Amino acid sequence: MRSRIAPLLLVPMLCLASSLAKAAEDAAPPDTTWMTVLLNGRKIGHEEIQRERTGDTVTTTQTLVMSIERNHKMVPYINVSRSVETAAGEPIGFVMSSTLSATETRVEGKRLPDGRLELANTTGGQTRQSVTAWPAGAVLVEGQRQAMRAAIAHPGTDYRLLMYNQASQLAMDLSVTVIGNERVQLVDHVETLSHQRETLKGPQGIQSVDLWLDARGNIRKGSVSLLGKPLDMVACSEACAEAPTQSLNMMDSALVDSPRLITPEMSSDFLSYRVHVADRAITRPFIDTDEQSVVDLGHGEWQINVYVGELDAQGPPTPADTQPNAWLQSDAPEIKRLASLAAGGGHDKSHIMGNLNAFVNRYISQGGLDIGYASALEVARDRRGDCAEYAVLLAAMARAENIPARVVVGMLYAKRYDSKQRVFVPHAWVTAWVHGRWRSFDPTIERFDTGHIALDISDGNPWHFDRAANEFGSIRIDAVQTFSELLNSPPVSITVGW
Repeated sequence: MRSRIAPLLLVPMLCLASSLAKAAEDAAPPDTTWMTVLLNGRKIGHEEIQRERTGDTVTTTQTLVMSIERNHKMVPYINVSRSVETAAGEPIGFVMSSTLSATETRVEGKRLPDGRLELANTTGGQTRQSVTAWPAGAVLVEGQRQAMRAAIAHPGTDYRLLMYNQASQLAMDLSVTVIGNERVQLVDHVETLSHQRETLKGPQGIQSVDLWLDARGNIRKGSVSLLGKPLDMVACSEACAEAPTQSLNMMDSALVDSPRLITPEMSSDFLSYRVHVADRAITRPFIDTDEQSVVDLGHGEWQINVYVGELDAQGPPTPADTQPNAWLQSDAPEIKRLASLAAGGGHDKSHIMGNLNAFVNRYISQGGLDIGYASALEVARDRRGDCAEYAVLLAAMARAENIPARVVVGMLYAKRYDSKQRVFVPHAWVTAWVHGRWRSFDPTIERFDTGHIALDISDGNPWHFDRAANEFGSIRIDAVQTFSELLNSPPVSITVGW
């Protein structure tokens, strides 16, 4: 359960060039652990973990394989990683490599002699290199194992752990509680293991992962919430781990029922939502935007007002909002050509964004729920994807036209989705800085309306999508009101605190 705190559908993967290893004759046989992966009790994959020491170098290799059903299609997810650290747990380097359906991403990191981190992000066949500071005290897999092993002897205590997350490429300051030894039922036997809980406090709330470790600090079981359901990784035999998976439709857990039919007329101007969030650890499930205001009513109750008109809730853009990155390759020749073609020679940014939005709607000619998550450059070349691919392509094209743009992650009302009626589905769209405010554009349906509810905002990194998606299983929409209905309803009392 390598990343421990990041959503496991985007787990940091680590690797290193062979030049960092010592002579093979100093090597000891690798330790191998097999784990089965269960979502809500159903087997969706397995993981193989190998730890090998060669001289003063420790290499941890992890291979995670999962099958995820989306819209009645099985989507393979393969994650192979290797981290290399000194025997004392000092990070040397890593590579993060993942494949979701036909989409492959790779992040390589190497510590330089001066202690800084050299990064190479590769998506869509294009590599971006950068050098950044290594967060002082941050550890990778072996450093974490050693810290957790040392804490086993101190039940009832808390300690801090700074983990480097390759998915977000940021260090996570974790609070770890040593709960103590417990008898834990694994697949076919019981072991006495140390129960430790990692907690990350972020702007949206608290994320936690429960881990059970053997005396050497090796994880034998891990549990985290995904889409409101328990995701467990449990040690077992190789035959058990590689047993066939069971079909499980991930989207069923991500759909949120609407309490009423929402007509196009209702969503054309203003809607107010009364929402209950069951998971109290999610302290800020929704965001304020220039089209959405959020009121915390207390006790897990929220009021969300969505406008087609103008608010002033977000600050102005930063330089990063117009710059290319690994997911929004706005400087790629293909993206720049498409943006120039779609802009149509316009000078007004609102007009240009309208042209780009309509162009992307027509340009992506084939839906692709089986794609996983593609970068803007891959979408430009393949012309396939779902709402996420529409959004990253539009955001990249806007940046290519020097218009600040971000990707919004949230929900969209659908009158019908698959076999379900009147539901909110996971969705992504774009917000762009136009005429002194952030304005939303949705290339998937070619318009923005008040059937959109925003959960998070990002630079296109899929880590934000996975983080926001975990909220869907906790959300219940209790009421939807138009302006006139809200005006004539009794006032809502607001309770401060929990």
